[in-house]
Amino acid sequence: MFFKRVAVLLAATIAAFSPGPAGAAGLTVFAAASLKDALDELVRGFEPSAGHKIAVSYGASPSLAKQIENGAPADLFISADLDWMDYAAARRLIVADSRANLLGNRLVLIAPASSKAGVQIVPNFPLAALLGNDRLAIADPDSVPAGKYAKAALESLGVWAGVSGKLARAENVRAALVLVSRGEAPFGIVYRSDALADKKVRVVGEFPPSSHPPVVYPVALTAAGRSPIRAQFLFYLKSGAARPIWEKHGFAPL
Repeated sequence: MFFKRVAVLLAATIAAFSPGPAGAAGLTVFAAASLKDALDELVRGFEPSAGHKIAVSYGASPSLAKQIENGAPADLFISADLDWMDYAAARRLIVADSRANLLGNRLVLIAPASSKAGVQIVPNFPLAALLGNDRLAIADPDSVPAGKYAKAALESLGVWAGVSGKLARAENVRAALVLVSRGEAPFGIVYRSDALADKKVRVVGEFPPSSHPPVVYPVALTAAGRSPIRAQFLFYLKSGAARPIWEKHGFAPL
């Protein structure tokens, strides 16, 4: 009955914002890499009734923001942190009154699914000793949101100095996930949603929310976007119809 109500709500949401005949211009979304599984599912649910194709380009938020700045044809931007949406806003790359905080997430420590490691994440926990001569998979902490959150958490817990020289830096959080999934790194720091997306890893610890700034995904229409359905799709992402899909994939709709 619950899923039937969700389906009815989804149909009503799309019908209320009918975008016109099939074959009309599509929609291009630039989205943080960690959104891939959930957003792919949402796109599949929206496309058939909307009558438009939706293309999603996934990547690290700084890279996406700079691509938009350089004229890339995006209609919608979803960042993995507030800073890169602020960057876009400061350069007038987004429609200011369309901006909203869409989702929240949690930061976790993962290991390969076969690992027997158990880690209690508390101040001064022995992460450096657990790594030994191996490396910690992490999105680039100098620019990528997941890496910045991870660095903040490790600094707060007093262990950053011991592991900063043992990093396997990845271009985005999904690349960090792959390093652990393939067994190339014994531990990694990713979002909870990423850990749920890969059965080859398991969560061995969850970082206290107080150890890092809140993980927030803001969304906005781009200033240069022209798709006739972009406002409708943005409404859908924030709607009750989308909520159970976001939650299934480990996100917290805001």
